[in-house]
Amino acid sequence: MASGGSAWGSRSGFILASVGFAVGLGNIWRFPYVTGENGGSAFVLIYLLCAFGIGVPILMAEFLLGRRAQRSPPFALAAIAQESGRSEQWSWVGKLTILTAFSILMSYAVVAGWVLYYFFLALTGNMLASSSTQSQCAFNNLLADPLALVFWGGVSLVSAALIIAAGVQQGIERAVKVLMPMLFALLVLLMVFNVFTGGMPQALDYLFTPDFSKVDGSTFLAALAQAFFSIGVAMAGMMMFGAYLPKTISIAQSAVIIVAADTVVALLAGLVIFPMVFHNGLDVGAGTGLIFQTLPVAFARMDGGAVVGAVFFLLLCVAAITSIVGLSEPVTGYVAERWQLSRRRATLAMFGTLFPFTVISALTFSTWSPVRLAGQSLDYWIEYLPNQVLLPVGGLLIATFAAWRLDRNISASELNFTSPEWFTVWFRLMRFVVVPAVFIILVTGL
Repeated sequence: MASGGSAWGSRSGFILASVGFAVGLGNIWRFPYVTGENGGSAFVLIYLLCAFGIGVPILMAEFLLGRRAQRSPPFALAAIAQESGRSEQWSWVGKLTILTAFSILMSYAVVAGWVLYYFFLALTGNMLASSSTQSQCAFNNLLADPLALVFWGGVSLVSAALIIAAGVQQGIERAVKVLMPMLFALLVLLMVFNVFTGGMPQALDYLFTPDFSKVDGSTFLAALAQAFFSIGVAMAGMMMFGAYLPKTISIAQSAVIIVAADTVVALLAGLVIFPMVFHNGLDVGAGTGLIFQTLPVAFARMDGGAVVGAVFFLLLCVAAITSIVGLSEPVTGYVAERWQLSRRRATLAMFGTLFPFTVISALTFSTWSPVRLAGQSLDYWIEYLPNQVLLPVGGLLIATFAAWRLDRNISASELNFTSPEWFTVWFRLMRFVVVPAVFIILVTGL
């Protein structure tokens, strides 16, 4: 049995945890931004095709592999490969996904630390900025302070570690049953607030007016990449969550619900952020720094902005922590299984090892920011290698294994469709659409 010998107590707990893992800081800023850049609703249509046509089948593959073996990814792939009459060397794909999760955590914990810091500023009344110059200066001051970066990154890790150590039902499931409905409620609340304060018509126009003149090959690639990274496949988390999945829960239904919820959150985030930006005449092209450099100005200009700002950064804290939990769980599960440790000791070992790497990642934004490697900053490489190289390679290998090496009877019995036709649809999608599509993302990305 997977580490901790536990299982999800309910389908809702499993789905909320998976959605919590999928919904991260990338959803709440990157999706709306990429949508606007690529022709509005023309891009949304292509994204939906990619999310449901490619994301859902791979997600189903990860869940079925995890549930079949009920072990952490490296051991799961070795066991299922052996059962299918294949080489146990496929366990290296599981190890690659564990490495990917660990590598992403290095930089993700630092960014989560920024969010916690801004939430703290909001609570103490120091977050609002009278001009974009002032807010940019405040953000640059944070990046220049290594102690602050390490401290807040550490707080984000400790928060996630406490949830992980408590186990699947008592920790993860209990936490997400509170945190995920809260995230949805806060998003809806802020969106309704925007309806009455202004900027909503421009935001709707920006996000949903199709501009097919902007659609080309790169639009399809952007949509594929966004779907792939947003749903959270090839990071070991979904396979680990599948290991705790009871046989009575439908994998296909769960995968569709998770991808749909992930997409709804991304669209809601666009309707929260862009009306504020348009209403205050701010720069929509401010990139990833928009949240920290532009929104403090927007909040300063609105009635009750201090409260709205605090709510917004609380929402981001929830998204950040649930994603860290999803990324940490498979690594902790593997450590527990590999070295026969209790859940608490495995959590301590994992986070104890991760913390020094998080310190290194924090220093690349501050003290080591002038250092260059092959013409790029160190923080660029820490972000680029796991996201643009390890993720698509892992996704391609998982899809290839599920489509071409896995015994069909195993996948058919785990997916347990009501009719055989649906299994054939999934199987052919995996073989002839998903594997080639992920291969194209990988080659063009590199």
